[in-house]
Amino acid sequence: MHIEPLSRSHDKARKAFDCGKEPLNRYLREQAGQDAKARVAATFVFVDDAKGRVAGYYTLSSLSVKACDLPAEAQRKLPRYPDVPVTLLGRLAIDTDYQGHRHGEYLLLDALQRSLTTSRSIASFAVLVDAKDDGARGFYERYGFMQFPDQPLWLFLPMTTIEQLKLG
Repeated sequence: MHIEPLSRSHDKARKAFDCGKEPLNRYLREQAGQDAKARVAATFVFVDDAKGRVAGYYTLSSLSVKACDLPAEAQRKLPRYPDVPVTLLGRLAIDTDYQGHRHGEYLLLDALQRSLTTSRSIASFAVLVDAKDDGARGFYERYGFMQFPDQPLWLFLPMTTIEQLKLG
């Protein structure tokens, strides 16, 4: 099993993907390729070579957030710019046949490593997620993501913290 950028070679495998959440299924099946072509989101797929299946995926894109929306502690560590660049981890999903085996953690850590590496060339203060529900929020909080003060489903993990994880 390995992670690679989404390509046409995954077309058949992604049609069978089912994580149990239809919006996430539909995105991979119908929208991910278009977003990649338009360069608005990069999708990375977790491929089970032995079965020819997409076991999971995540998306990354650039975003900026208002510095004043961050917690006061994070604001103090930043220059006084109105907006701060971040990397958006827009979606992360695991096919139901692969759930319960820590594959979500594996995808998350790969996304964090990829984001950190990219941030060395294109600045990004943090990885941001917009958790879809409380269960997703809990998943990200277990890895140290912190909530935005006024948006409990928006969470972020600073690149300085990711760097200390020594992922690769």
